[in-house]
Amino acid sequence: MATKTPPTTEIQGDTAGMKIKWDDSNMKSAYANVCNVTSTREEVVMLFGMNQAWNRGQKDVTIQLTDRIVISPFAAKRLSMLLGNVVTEYEKRFGTLNIDAGTAGGQAKK
Repeated sequence: MATKTPPTTEIQGDTAGMKIKWDDSNMKSAYANVCNVTSTREEVVMLFGMNQAWNRGQKDVTIQLTDRIVISPFAAKRLSMLLGNVVTEYEKRFGTLNIDAGTAGGQAKK
């Protein structure tokens, strides 16, 4: 899978003129089809993993957790806004995402 290095970004506001360079030399990629989020006053914890058994009628499902990301509530709010923008753009290009429980894989509706 090819990766695209994000461009250098110039920050607006209090840090005007600051440029961020993205160093992806230690980055790893992982796939997750499950995410759980919990929070305290000081942090938001996101757990990512894989559900490899999607059989209906299963009483117990084991999720293999692979990654935990801990961020501040401020970073979580910024992430929420970024994800909202990404989903909005995706739906403009490819159609509305239907995430009803009965939808296999959350396929886009046209």
